[in-house]
Amino acid sequence: MNTTTSGWLNGFIGMLIFSGSLPATRIAVMDFDPLFLTVARASIAGLVAVAVLLLLSQKRPQPEDATSLLITAVGVVVGFPLFTALALEHITAAHSVVFIALLPLMTALFGVLRAGERPRAAFWLFSCLGSALVAGFALMNSNASNVRGDIYMVIAIIVCGMGYAEGAKLSRKLGGWQVICWALAISLPPMAIAAVFLMPSSFANITIPAWIGLAYVSLFSMLIGFVFWYRGLAQGGIATVGQLQLLQPFFGLMLAALLLNESISLLMFATCGLVILCVMGAKRVA
Repeated sequence: MNTTTSGWLNGFIGMLIFSGSLPATRIAVMDFDPLFLTVARASIAGLVAVAVLLLLSQKRPQPEDATSLLITAVGVVVGFPLFTALALEHITAAHSVVFIALLPLMTALFGVLRAGERPRAAFWLFSCLGSALVAGFALMNSNASNVRGDIYMVIAIIVCGMGYAEGAKLSRKLGGWQVICWALAISLPPMAIAAVFLMPSSFANITIPAWIGLAYVSLFSMLIGFVFWYRGLAQGGIATVGQLQLLQPFFGLMLAALLLNESISLLMFATCGLVILCVMGAKRVA
């Protein structure tokens, strides 16, 4: 298997894992406060990451890597989890996952700014078309009650694209799983302290589904998914493999329907179908 094919395969596995993130977050915020959920998932993943780094005797990153690790941590360890948790207090998981189709454009933009990638003009055409479809969906389905959730999701997408591109760039030097582990490790002290202060007075009313949601976003969304995702981006290119996220809403919608019994409109499926065509076009010309 050549490097490009391996990159797409690893990216696809990572995308599948991430597809469960928003439905799991939606389940978790039914019982957990969004701020506590954010710091708790980062703390749990951070503890596992530190254990892995120590067990495998990984060398510490160089001082010049500190800025990239900090940007990665701000984007994917803190920013995306926080703003998606806030958003899911106002909108459904099914509504939120469609915004994920904006991630490839954000990842590609930051790939140009931070990693020096230069995709072809036709690539940008397909990427912008897919993003425009998602933006149109959001506008058609927004109302006074969920506009705050939409705004939170847009912010989450921006910071996540930044973290994806920065982490992928650093993965070429440190390795995919090492980057997310180090990003989690440097985030652990402030996240653990915040978790102690934000911890609810009692866990008696926390349901089993909420605990399962917390476990999923802590281990799979924060750690395991990134092992595959960063490796895929580093192997196949940040902008090109990043287009796989246009497929994520499709899988996210199915999970929202199965796990949360949320209604899935024909417009949601139509939007996802059109963005799938966009990702196929982007892959062809990239």
